[in-house]
Amino acid sequence: MPTEVNPAVSDKSPTPHEPDTDVHEDPNEPAFDWMKPKTSGGSTEATPAANTGATPVAAKPAATSSTATPANGQPESRADRKAAEAADAGTETPLFADTLAEASTPKASSHYSEPLPTSALQIRPPDDEVARRNAEREQAAKVKPIGPRIFQVLLAVFYPVILLVLAVRAVTSPLFLWVEYNRPGFPGDGYGFSTDDRMTYGSYAVDYLSNWAGPRYLGGLVNQDGEKLFTDSEVSHMADVKLVILSSFGAGLLLIILSIIAILYLRKRSNGGIRRGLFAGSIVTLVIIIGLTVLAALSWQQFFTEFHRIFFANGTWTFSLEDTLIRLFPGQFWIDAGIVIGALVFLAATLTFIFTWPTKRRRGLADKQEAADENAELSDETPEDASLSKDTTDATR
Repeated sequence: MPTEVNPAVSDKSPTPHEPDTDVHEDPNEPAFDWMKPKTSGGSTEATPAANTGATPVAAKPAATSSTATPANGQPESRADRKAAEAADAGTETPLFADTLAEASTPKASSHYSEPLPTSALQIRPPDDEVARRNAEREQAAKVKPIGPRIFQVLLAVFYPVILLVLAVRAVTSPLFLWVEYNRPGFPGDGYGFSTDDRMTYGSYAVDYLSNWAGPRYLGGLVNQDGEKLFTDSEVSHMADVKLVILSSFGAGLLLIILSIIAILYLRKRSNGGIRRGLFAGSIVTLVIIIGLTVLAALSWQQFFTEFHRIFFANGTWTFSLEDTLIRLFPGQFWIDAGIVIGALVFLAATLTFIFTWPTKRRRGLADKQEAADENAELSDETPEDASLSKDTTDATR
């Protein structure tokens, strides 16, 4: 059966052209004006002559002879456009090239620019802040540490006690006993003790006060007649005296150790602190010893009685003239012992007072040493502290 042919369409009829739907064959011109690259003068590229009425200026180099361009400035085919794009790749200005150029160009310095984090160290603080820091630094320099002050006070308090204990230790020795028994004017014993007897029996009593023997050390002694040398009450009193003496010696030894620690501390931490502590201690010692000497001189008997009442119970330290303790240690012995103790303490305190007197030379040496220590501390400061010190110095000037 023959096929029906549309009379409207024949073989000789021209082939109808379909609409151009290829998105890749769009014109090379941007669709919007803001997408056009700026020229060197800052304005956008000129529009086609058809719109502006002027002849457009060629912004691209001429294409090669093999790629002809039609009158409207666009290649006829896709191959021609690709060739033109390849030829213009080295000369075409990229999109937003002006923005990149502005970013790469160094900007002129503005009126204010935010400093870098490390540049704050170079900023000078205000004058009032510098003055405040300077005042705080001066106030801190004037305030002395409390540690050296405490050790100076302890040294001043311990010093008179140590001197008193050492003086008592010097008196409770066989040497003092021998000097006392053999000195001219010392009263003799009316009950038959010779100087040798006194020295022998008295040495036992003095040795008992400083050794660790029990009461039997004295209670077992007998005289030439075979009788007990010391009564039970005398031995009991000597045991009490021994307890007081050993306690005072132990306290003195402890204070000597603490004083040595204080001296070592003050030697490292406070220049002149040892001198000031001993100077204050010598003053305290002189005041105490002068006061006790005045009381003893006014009424020795009352002074001696009150002294015994402080350390011993009533009725345990009173004896008759026939007892051995009174025959070995009469009243004159205790007066001489008190004078020697006071003289030794007074002499040591006076010498300490003289050698620690704050003369100008000693104060000058101390000031120089303190300045050297301060400079050494400043040299150990961090760079920030050094910068602050420099600012303070500039503000002071």
